[in-house]
Amino acid sequence: MTLRVRTAHTADLAPADLDAVRALLDAAFDGDFGDEDWDHGLGGMHALVHDDSGLAGHGAVVMRRVRYRGRWLRAGYVENVAVRADARRGGLGGRVMGELERVVERAYDLGALSASADGARLYTSRGWRLWSGEVHALSPQEGDIRLPDEEDSTYVRPALAGALDPAHALLFDWRDGDVL
Repeated sequence: MTLRVRTAHTADLAPADLDAVRALLDAAFDGDFGDEDWDHGLGGMHALVHDDSGLAGHGAVVMRRVRYRGRWLRAGYVENVAVRADARRGGLGGRVMGELERVVERAYDLGALSASADGARLYTSRGWRLWSGEVHALSPQEGDIRLPDEEDSTYVRPALAGALDPAHALLFDWRDGDVL
């Protein structure tokens, strides 16, 4: 089997590429992937893995702002990671993450993502750590709001800013849909 790995900015993906990514995500998330989820993964770098059958894996990293200890940091936020059902458990998720982690480590102050229980195994095996501190978001109506439901699924990866102390909260910028 031949694998081809490609990284590209959203602006450099053809409409057919974006259609294939959306179809992969719709199938991988079994109907639990909406337009706001799709929007969260646009505007950044994409890692695409193709095999002999077509698009087999995808992930994206987009910039988000995170306030930490009174300073706004650039977070490379990982979104829309999926592997086609017939290609799972063969290392493709790791290939996708390797490309995204390279981008995070060279271009952002930290990496961040929100993981499902299934996804967490992949991320922790690659050095991502569950954030043990508080997680907040900057709401346009209410200002700083704590998100306790996100505190058991937010993972971070040190990058240019170095390790972060979980004694201090992470305050994420706001976006429509799921807060994180």
